[in-house]
Amino acid sequence: QVQLVESGGGLVQPGGSLRLSCVASGLTFSDYHMAWFRQPPGKEREFVAWITHRSDSKYYHDSVKGRFTTSRDNDINTLYLQMSNLTPDDTAIYYCAATRSSFLLDSSNYNYWGRGTQVTVSS
Repeated sequence: QVQLVESGGGLVQPGGSLRLSCVASGLTFSDYHMAWFRQPPGKEREFVAWITHRSDSKYYHDSVKGRFTTSRDNDINTLYLQMSNLTPDDTAIYYCAATRSSFLLDSSNYNYWGRGTQVTVSS
């Protein structure tokens, strides 16, 4: 059974930082491209970032470029999202997802999803 479990969310002040983790089990992690999506309150889920299975390519939504960095450690089946200079607009539930598809921007191409971790940016 495939499981993706996110952690690291919480309440942070504007300008602060958080690091999210996503631990995968039940799949060959190094075979899968991974991504982060988020769903702000009252809004649709949106793409944040993706990273290819061997970390040779990464891509970010314009709204997080220069502030967020995704990485992965295939030895411990873990995906990361380092978030800095957070703003209230970053408040959302953050999800990690896995795919073997090459179409990484489309959430419908992701086979496996975590349950999400809440990030709240507020003073």
